[in-house]
Amino acid sequence: MTSIVFMGTPQFAAPILEGLIKADYDVKAVVTQPDRYVGRKHVLTASPVKQMAQKYGLEVLQPEKISNSPEMQRIIQLAPDLIVTAAFGQFLPDKLIQAAKVAAINVHGSLLPKYRGGAPVQYAIMNGDTQTGVTIIYMVKKMDAGDMLAQKAMPIEADDDTASIFAKMSILGRDTLLDTIPKLLAGEITPVKQAEEQVVFSPTIKPEEEELSLYATAQELDWKIRALRPNPGAYFASFKKKRMKLWKIKPLEETTSYESGTVVEAKKHVLKLAAAKGTVYQVEELQPAGKPKMNVTDYLNGIGQGLKPGQKVIE
Repeated sequence: MTSIVFMGTPQFAAPILEGLIKADYDVKAVVTQPDRYVGRKHVLTASPVKQMAQKYGLEVLQPEKISNSPEMQRIIQLAPDLIVTAAFGQFLPDKLIQAAKVAAINVHGSLLPKYRGGAPVQYAIMNGDTQTGVTIIYMVKKMDAGDMLAQKAMPIEADDDTASIFAKMSILGRDTLLDTIPKLLAGEITPVKQAEEQVVFSPTIKPEEEELSLYATAQELDWKIRALRPNPGAYFASFKKKRMKLWKIKPLEETTSYESGTVVEAKKHVLKLAAAKGTVYQVEELQPAGKPKMNVTDYLNGIGQGLKPGQKVIE
């Protein structure tokens, strides 16, 4: 039976781990990030991968830093046939990569060489890509640069956000991995090198990149809002002089002569705003500073009362 050490952390990785378990691979141990305090109440919470491992009674290792840790020595001692990573969140030292008897492989959430790095799904949506996918690669010390073993594409629909893409991508990643491993073990795969001239990076989103711009069109705003949903969210820094998160908008076909940030229409259940280049979008869900998320009807019936066409609300 092929033995595996699995390394992953977020929800994206949990179905991939479960797929390996259900396919009767011998998962010797699961490595994930340490428990973290989450939410306003700061509840100490295990990662989705740890929760999945505990469901099946697997050994769990949680190094703060994998390099030269006791947990790394434990993995080397286990001497697995394969090390499989999926959004683990740390670089693996060469010594650890080489501990796998057959190979150390990674399930990456993009169509490499496009979007190496920590936020491939977010960048794919934010840039208006019509598809994304998963790539199975050999692990190397350089970020997401290993030779490719398999790749599968999937569409990005108009209503997809980061959460929905990750949910679908985790299943695609699971199935692609389970299809790839037997071929890899049988020597039936010819690895493909990544074309360095086509490399695009997708570094982790910085806090300052969460701000929405008056110079963006309605479609560009929608892409960014969906890319940063459900976390951390995208905002205008000065919407009626206060920060306003926009959680859901709808780009419209209509155009306007109003400048970006101006109310185009405000009545009952409808709030339309101007964006760059004469484009228009309809606000559907928003969150004023210090308030919970609300639909546009509740906003217009509350603190958004009195908005009128021609009123500049975003500075």
